[in-house]
Amino acid sequence: MTHFLNLSTLDRVLAAAQRALQTVGGHSTASRPYPPQAADTAPALLSDAERRHAAALIRVDHVGEVCAQALYEAQALGAREPHVRAALERASREEIDHLAWTRQRLEDLDDRTSLLNPLWYAGAFTIGLLASRLGDRVSLGFVVETERQVEQHLLGHLERLPAQDHASRAIVAQMREDERAHGLAAADLGGMELPGPARLAMRMAARVMTATAYYV
Repeated sequence: MTHFLNLSTLDRVLAAAQRALQTVGGHSTASRPYPPQAADTAPALLSDAERRHAAALIRVDHVGEVCAQALYEAQALGAREPHVRAALERASREEIDHLAWTRQRLEDLDDRTSLLNPLWYAGAFTIGLLASRLGDRVSLGFVVETERQVEQHLLGHLERLPAQDHASRAIVAQMREDERAHGLAAADLGGMELPGPARLAMRMAARVMTATAYYV
């Protein structure tokens, strides 16, 4: 992510547009290598059904990272305090790693990313902008709740991935650790607890996304 702190508003908008094209176009590059357990693991002997199932779960995780990029870009764009913007930027850089890892894993599994990635990105960006308009504490609270739900979602994927697919499991496990850290950091910066209806709406939206991205 381009450093926002020294940019004009127009520059920030242009940087966000560039990041959107990179994210949706699949041109993101990880700053960290594959998790060691994934890089050092021999290819798993998966049946065709297991391969398709693993790929579908990783595709869902990739969509989650597309949405994370959109959310962080939008929230950084609308952040009022420089330290909040900087924190969102730092988290986004780690999410880029996740984006690149899951895309690479999909290629390893001979499968594709979601056909609806432009739609996912646009929707998440809009939500991020709306959250930022409500102030930094609400915006950070949105990060806290999002990461809490993502952490649980990734735990579910660890339970559903084929036991012998050690590479996918290592990637998802590292992502889960990173997401937990992002949520804790947002809480430390003053993220407020969102009301119950907002948390429920987020869970329902996530279910629609995951159910759709598993197939499309």
